[in-house]
Amino acid sequence: MEKVAVTGLGVVAPSGIGRRQFWANIKSGRSFIKKITRFDSERYPSHIAGQIDDLEKYTHVSERVLKKIDAFSHMALIAAELALQDSGLDIKKEDPNLVGIFLGNAIGGWLYAETELRDLYIEGREGVSPYMASAWFPAAPQGQVSIYYGIKGFSKTVVADRASSLEAIGYARKTLNKGKLNMILAGGMEAPVTPYALLCCNTYGGLSVDNEHPEAAYRPFDRKRGGFVIGEGAGIVVMEPIGRASKRGAKIMAYISGYGTSCDGRDRIEPASDGLQLSRAIRIALDDAGIKPDEIDYISLDGLAVDIWDDSEVKALKSVFKGKLKDIPVSCPKSMFGNLLGASGAIDLVIAILAMENDLVPPTVNLDEPAVSGLNYIAKEAREHKINKALIISRGRGGINSALVVEKQ
Repeated sequence: MEKVAVTGLGVVAPSGIGRRQFWANIKSGRSFIKKITRFDSERYPSHIAGQIDDLEKYTHVSERVLKKIDAFSHMALIAAELALQDSGLDIKKEDPNLVGIFLGNAIGGWLYAETELRDLYIEGREGVSPYMASAWFPAAPQGQVSIYYGIKGFSKTVVADRASSLEAIGYARKTLNKGKLNMILAGGMEAPVTPYALLCCNTYGGLSVDNEHPEAAYRPFDRKRGGFVIGEGAGIVVMEPIGRASKRGAKIMAYISGYGTSCDGRDRIEPASDGLQLSRAIRIALDDAGIKPDEIDYISLDGLAVDIWDDSEVKALKSVFKGKLKDIPVSCPKSMFGNLLGASGAIDLVIAILAMENDLVPPTVNLDEPAVSGLNYIAKEAREHKINKALIISRGRGGINSALVVEKQ
């Protein structure tokens, strides 16, 4: 399968909105996880998160539209606009039938949904907004972005837990290779910092409950790890065939050259402890890209900070990269701002592209003592390193495995 070009990045995250602010905070190794104050969360076992408090400052969406949509759609609209601006494209000059949207998320728009359900029980059906039906469901952001820009091409929403957005990006590349579209907006968004969504995440059983030390709570691969911390945000990239991007004189930021996916098929929540199917997904991605394991210069880890997830990820990497693994820098930047669930893979892709652009590996914060040795962990501080090819890993409940290879222009 042919490579496709990434020509624009849009990011909305706790560590920054827009690529400049976001990257400045990522390379500094700052933590943006704190106690939830948006609502009374003290009774939840875990009540810390990566939060976005200034979304309205960056919006281009009218108040009329905002009344009809959930926060995850709002984040998607902002990320899409930032990506298009970054790409230099004038969407109005594109054939709307040849533009697609491929987005992923895990839980949908629950702030809107739980608010309207509360009103249903208090006021009856007359108290429920007519926009309830179109605001909460997982495909709502895809619909809102398509309406806002008048996009009419083949599009998809992927729901695959934390692997959702990387699955969407892999699907988008496959679609571009079939020649169905001229360009695709691909990525994901998530807004889980709401009362009901937080409850669902707590019942998952994998959240850190170190509420007294929020900045140090998310500790992937560390011996004292105690679970992940949720975050909210969106990451969207503009993807185009290389020929089209070159013809219009676009700045090609990176190439997506390989993708692999598999499923453990073991349990409805937990992955297989052996990491065999994850290693298979990685090998498929490398084979798809036409490269050998020793050509990878950086690995972006899934890093759930739960024993079985982290340990099986390490086993998979050791199986694929063997002795070379000790020389490849690996990190989990989401430790700084939280796990954005269905949007996590897209954010990891944005970070990997910026890391290649700056020849700088972002760190894993809170990694004091690795639970498993044998990996070249980049901890605490960013490290200079030339990155030509990177591997991104994203996984989901039920043993969903996704791996993406991205290359420098």
